[in-house]
Amino acid sequence: MSQFLPDVVLTWLPDSIQLLYLVATAFFIRGLKLLNSPQTARRGNQLAAIGMLIGVIVTLFDLEIVSFTFIIIGVIVGTLIGGVLAKKVAMTAMPELVAVFNGFGGGASALVAWGEFARTTDVTTFDGSSLVTIGLSIFIGALTFTGSFIAFGKLKGFISGNAITFPGLNIINIGSMLAVLVLIGFFAFDPTNMTYFWIILGVALLIGVTSVIPIGGADMPVVISLLNSYSGIAASMAGFVLGNNLLIVSGALVGAAGLILTNIMCVAMNRSLANVIFGSFGGDGASSGALTDGDKTVRETSADDLAIQIAYASKVVIVPGYGLAVAQAQHIVKEVASKLEARGVQVKYGVHPVAGRMPGHMNVLLAEADVPYDLLKDMDEINPEFNSTDVVLIIGANDVVNPLSKTDPGSPIYGMPILDVEFAKRTVVFKRSLNVGYAGIDNPLFYAEKNQMFFGDAKKSLQALNEALNNV
Repeated sequence: MSQFLPDVVLTWLPDSIQLLYLVATAFFIRGLKLLNSPQTARRGNQLAAIGMLIGVIVTLFDLEIVSFTFIIIGVIVGTLIGGVLAKKVAMTAMPELVAVFNGFGGGASALVAWGEFARTTDVTTFDGSSLVTIGLSIFIGALTFTGSFIAFGKLKGFISGNAITFPGLNIINIGSMLAVLVLIGFFAFDPTNMTYFWIILGVALLIGVTSVIPIGGADMPVVISLLNSYSGIAASMAGFVLGNNLLIVSGALVGAAGLILTNIMCVAMNRSLANVIFGSFGGDGASSGALTDGDKTVRETSADDLAIQIAYASKVVIVPGYGLAVAQAQHIVKEVASKLEARGVQVKYGVHPVAGRMPGHMNVLLAEADVPYDLLKDMDEINPEFNSTDVVLIIGANDVVNPLSKTDPGSPIYGMPILDVEFAKRTVVFKRSLNVGYAGIDNPLFYAEKNQMFFGDAKKSLQALNEALNNV
């Protein structure tokens, strides 16, 4: 490309590229800041997209780019795939899509580091720090690639959502990671020995599988967030390999944001990150304080009966769960809420941080149905209000309202902060059956005297409730 540019342009071009990379970085940082609030998230996304556009355009003027053929092909193919996914992928499948994105991000970073190493005819020209960076980029990127696709399989259902483990697995994983770090040191000492390189790549791919299969479905929101962080760290490492400041900073931003979000999710579950990764979370349906069959008295309700209860209530809180997402019931929930509000009923939404299969899943789902942002209350905001709530509609949620987290030290969710729905005057659980949630344990709330069960598909049940409200 340099043959098409005048000498004066070639002189100031490198500095101009770095300056524009700095501008793109500013867009990234400001966009990330605006993602902190639902009201400004759309604008934040747009600013970050502008920053990425600047970065892509500026990179095209890099003098090391020889041919645009593959770049144009990549842009066309990527645009077509992205356009189809944007139109076809349902909101309920967004966690799986994010897992795939994480995987491709990690894989791309590993390939970039590999490509930079492979294109150099004399690898001894790399200094030790560059070789360590290449090894770490390949290690983290490859681990993220396979780990993300295992998470995708668990979310999609063709890999069991239960913890898949065997004795000594955690020791094997930890030992393998330490072994890879040692091998990276050997690789940096003797980069001409490609055996080290292939072992690092192979073991990293294997660790991605073995580190995610023992994690149960209840922890998938945390895993997705952590893998997102990994993909950012891998990208930042690839930036060091290429000497690209924009890739270094943007990868570091993604890595840091992912780690912060992972920590928030762990705090919401009252568990450490080590416990999530090595804890094999999930029960077998029983716990030390589980109810006996004689205690399991279920009180059912109908659309007509529930319509009367909520139509004459003063305050109703809706608690969404993944069952709402699966049933695609967010729009009918909004219709029910609108009818109640028209009758003077105060309606709010209580959203647990780990409701759904992805951080913020429920918030995005309800925003899609035009639920006002100010009605979406997080756990700390809504918990003090349950004492003054007449009816709580729990739609497809389970573990995030399970009182065993407070009463049963033998429960796998013991200590996890939950939505205090049991303090409301009435709770109504929309659920297909009495099956356990991701944690694999029974929920005594289902059999509480103040609780009623509304069995069936959440969307159909809410449609029946919506119709019944017309007759109240």
